Amino acid sequence: MQANVLLVDDETEFALALAERLRLRSYDARAVFHVEDAIAAVQSASPDVVLLDFRMPGMDGIEVLKIIKKIDPTIEVIMLTGHGDVRSVEEAIRNGAYEYIMKPLDLGELIMKINNAKKKRNSIS
Repeated sequence: MQANVLLVDDETEFALALAERLRLRSYDARAVFHVEDAIAAVQSASPDVVLLDFRMPGMDGIEVLKIIKKIDPTIEVIMLTGHGDVRSVEEAIRNGAYEYIMKPLDLGELIMKINNAKKKRNSIS
């Protein structure tokens, strides 16, 4: 069974397109566009992997990452960044992010990271 993936990004078209591309590859992928929806989805569905944008209106990705890890520390979070801010990436890893990936995404690289994150989660739980 492929990973259950929650995609959190305020760029609606990007998020919907990526979720669809993942579903075409048999992932259970869902996109949300607001921090509140992401937190609710993590509480109700407990995804294997969260793809989380660094830059979100209202709350930055690091804060959302901390909340996700408080709800369920076994959920693996891959941070999405279009900015290449090394300091932010280091902070995300210190706060429990599994990995990060730069936008524009290489789908093959992303799928590899999702699969590895799910394996890690399965080995913990």
